[in-house]
Amino acid sequence: MRILVCITHVPDTTSKISFTENNTKFDTTGVQFIIGPYDDYALARAVELKESDNATVTVLNVGGAETEPTIRKALAIGADEAVRVNAEPTDSFFVAKQIAAVAKDGNYDLILMGRESIDFNGGQVHGMVGELLNLPSVSPVMKLDIEEDKAKLSREIEGGKETLEINLPFVAGCQEPIAEWKIPNMRGIMSARTKPLNVIEPAEPEKKTNLQSFELPAEKGAVQMIDPDNVSTLVDLLKNEAKVI
Repeated sequence: MRILVCITHVPDTTSKISFTENNTKFDTTGVQFIIGPYDDYALARAVELKESDNATVTVLNVGGAETEPTIRKALAIGADEAVRVNAEPTDSFFVAKQIAAVAKDGNYDLILMGRESIDFNGGQVHGMVGELLNLPSVSPVMKLDIEEDKAKLSREIEGGKETLEINLPFVAGCQEPIAEWKIPNMRGIMSARTKPLNVIEPAEPEKKTNLQSFELPAEKGAVQMIDPDNVSTLVDLLKNEAKVI
C-alpha cells in the first residue's frame, strides 16, 4: 500500500505574529515553524499503517526551501521519502492542484492530511483534492483501519460520530484521536538525512488569488473586576458599557 501524507509548515502556536512591508508580508523573524498539528496526526497514523501493513509513506509539502527542516522531521518520524513542490502555498486551491498532480503520478492508495492547517484554518484542501482526483473525501477522520482494499473509519459529525466503510483510494482529513503524535528518535533523525527528498516545480503555477494585506485582531480590552456582592454595578456595566443586555 502506498500512502501520501500532505504536511504544512506552520508557525508554532506560541509564536508572536507580526507583519512587515506595510502589512503585506508575514514577518518570520524569530518564529519557530512546525508540522501542522493535525497533519502530525495524519503522519502518525500513516507510520502505524506502515509498520502493520508493510506500507510505504511519502510526505508532500508545498513550499520553499525553508520548509525542508520540517520535511526532514517528518522523515525522521517514519516517512520513507518526501516531495517538495517548490512554490509558495498562497491559497487552498493552488495547494490542492499541486497535491492532485503529485497524487496522479504516484498512484497512491491513501491520501492523508490534517483536517485543516493552523495558519489559515480553511479546512478546504482535502475536499478540493478529492474533487480534482474524482475520489471520495472524508473529514474529520478520528479513526482509520485498513482491511485489504477497504477502510473502516469514524468521523465527527454534529451531535455525534459516524462510522463509514469506504473503498481505497480516498482522501482523509485527520484529527485526534486517530493516532498519538510521534517524537523522532535519534535513529530516525540520522536516517532522515539520507532519505530522498525530491524537489519539483509546481503544476499549473498560475494563482487565482492575490494577497493585499494582513490585519491583526483587535487587542483585548482590560478586565474590570466587580465585587460579587455588587450585582447592580455589574448589571449597569453589562447594559450601558458592554451593551450585551
